[in-house]
Amino acid sequence: MTVALHDKGLFSWSEWAQALSTEVGKPDAAADGHDYYEHWLAALERLLASKGLAAKPDVDAMAEAWERAAHATPHGKPILLENDPEFESAP
Repeated sequence: MTVALHDKGLFSWSEWAQALSTEVGKPDAAADGHDYYEHWLAALERLLASKGLAAKPDVDAMAEAWERAAHATPHGKPILLENDPEFESAP
């Protein structure tokens, strides 16, 4: 997703590197790096929010919708947002 968003010109690699560096450099980051992808996600969310592309509440709501969709999808079937029991299609 990060590469695709960069390829669309939504941010530069230097902006991305700075955002990720800030996250992994936080004092609560694990010394062994086991939380690297959590920092990756946090960096992407912060970068998108700072650019006005996706506010944290919107990202959180979408993540919750996908989680509900995953739980409502039968095993072996593709997970679709439409499977979210709370899904409402656009008018």
